[in-house]
Amino acid sequence: MLQTALQGLRMLVVMTVITGVAYPLLVTGIGQALFADEANGSLIVEGGKARGSALIGQPYSDSKHFWSRASATSPMPYNGASSSGSNQGPTNPALKEAVEGRVKALREAGGDPSKAVPVDLVTASGSGLDPHISPAAAEYQIARVAKARGIGEAGLRELVAKHTEGRQFGFLGEPRVNVLRLNLALDSIVQK
Repeated sequence: MLQTALQGLRMLVVMTVITGVAYPLLVTGIGQALFADEANGSLIVEGGKARGSALIGQPYSDSKHFWSRASATSPMPYNGASSSGSNQGPTNPALKEAVEGRVKALREAGGDPSKAVPVDLVTASGSGLDPHISPAAAEYQIARVAKARGIGEAGLRELVAKHTEGRQFGFLGEPRVNVLRLNLALDSIVQK
């Protein structure tokens, strides 16, 4: 009986060292060696200061910046500790009201009433953290941002095109624009 207990205790110690120490250190080491940027949160650093993560959206609501996708996380938008969707279906009156409010805000901020508002500007992603918008959503905002900054629309279109990421591996997903990267590039150009 004592020998069985000691064997069990030895096995517990060995498995704790393997699964609780050695394996995490190995995986962390591989991550840091091969994927350091991703392993450290894909942070965007400018001037020695972290401006945000390329993987988590940022809230923008002023006219001088491109606006992000809506976020359904709580208690604040883009809360990485509370990734979630709204769980509101297409027949839910609260979703309809929220979308109508977002459309109204976009139009009041300078959106063209003759153009349809891209769906990704008025709905949240499944995680509520999506940092990307579609190129169409960026295009919808160009006139407003150009007017607010007093710059030409053609230059903004070039900037959006430069920051448009293609499909992953050339065939997965859709082209997308990282809003944080785009706005940081816009700020750096305008400040020069």
